[in-house]
Amino acid sequence: MSGIRLKSWFYQQFDADFGRDVPGEGYGGWKHAELPLNPQTTAVVVMHAWDCGTREEYPGWHRAVEYIPRSYEICARVFPTLLGAVRRSPLRLYHVVSSAAYCRSLPGYQRSLALAGPPPSRPAQVSSDPVLDELRSFRRDNSFPGKNNIPDIERGGRRMGFPRGAEPVGEEGIAENGEQLHALCHADSVNHLVYAGFAINWCLLMSPGGMLEMSRYGILCSALRQAVTAVENRETARRELNKELGLWRVSVAFGMVYDVDDFVRALGAASD
Repeated sequence: MSGIRLKSWFYQQFDADFGRDVPGEGYGGWKHAELPLNPQTTAVVVMHAWDCGTREEYPGWHRAVEYIPRSYEICARVFPTLLGAVRRSPLRLYHVVSSAAYCRSLPGYQRSLALAGPPPSRPAQVSSDPVLDELRSFRRDNSFPGKNNIPDIERGGRRMGFPRGAEPVGEEGIAENGEQLHALCHADSVNHLVYAGFAINWCLLMSPGGMLEMSRYGILCSALRQAVTAVENRETARRELNKELGLWRVSVAFGMVYDVDDFVRALGAASD
């Protein structure tokens, strides 16, 4: 496989038309072009694919994180074809976890740990006070995740693991922070990460190993539209508008957006 060209989606964030009542409605919007992808320097990243148990087991977790069923559906329906195609190609496949607790013994994690060394110490924290404590407690209890849901989330978190369909295979790299993911990229000469996982407007953007952090290393960070979902709210959930905004954010700030079918087809055609 010497190279790939595939349909690559981008958002044209120009030109505002000041002859309109709303100038931003003059922007070009979503467009696509046939653009190259280097299989030797590209990796797919499955980030924060979690087994959160069932709603019967942890009702509070599912009440606070309503995208869990969508993530399970993606793991079951999208990941087998996507990850199978990646594993048959020269592309690397990495996994970003929220904690080493459920992957510490796996060879892919041992490799990233050896490359990057021990996880960095937590940045020095500002001093707290009673007002800050009260504000944090209020937000936790009344905004997210809700006082009534915390016990279930804590119980579920202690047994969290990889969901079926998203388990690492063999020595696929596993990272729990940006330093480890960067170490894998550096060792494997990867400069383009294509993200799948949960959630496109939250963890994939700003958690350790997410796009914001990895872009600071000069890495292009893209996303697979059908392999992600988003944290939605009351006003956006029906139409999954936060997913659309998350993908827009990827396009204008970090990289490209690919459709899974196009991505898989390009990998397969180039392998023939």
